[in-house]
Amino acid sequence: MTSKRSLTLIVVCMLALALNASAAVPVGTKVTVRLGQAISSETAHTGDSWDGTLANDIVVNGQTVAKAGDPVKGKVTYAKASGRLKTPGQVSIRLTSINGSSVTSSAVGAKGKSHTKSNATKIGGGAAAGALIGGLAGGGKGAGVGAGAGTGVAAATGKQDVTLSAETARTFTITSSK
Repeated sequence: MTSKRSLTLIVVCMLALALNASAAVPVGTKVTVRLGQAISSETAHTGDSWDGTLANDIVVNGQTVAKAGDPVKGKVTYAKASGRLKTPGQVSIRLTSINGSSVTSSAVGAKGKSHTKSNATKIGGGAAAGALIGGLAGGGKGAGVGAGAGTGVAAATGKQDVTLSAETARTFTITSSK
């Protein structure tokens, strides 16, 4: 009788292992997560870790392999802070695990707004104001001085970083899982 129970226990354990092995998230599965913290192009660095939670259950062949609220982890794959007059900030992230199981996913990211319109307005507005003041004061250098002042304002206020906000839902595509 003891050997029959042992055999039954072994079979149950093997079935549990087989089900667990087949519970991997298949390649191509779309996974939506909520970020646990904000990730900013200004402060993040490539390789930084981040945490989050699943936004929806992951169901494979009618079987739930991970539930909404289960923990996920990821890495920052690219982070570049904004320049002052050009090159807006950029940040991208990937999933590295779902509920403790290793995965690889597509990258999801964002890029800050372009500097072009903002800078043109500041520099052009400074030049126009300088020309007006210079013309009224009788000097011909007003537009040049105004453009220089506008460029200074654009440089001082022109950073265009981007932030992936905490609790924001982001959707990744699984590219491999173990």
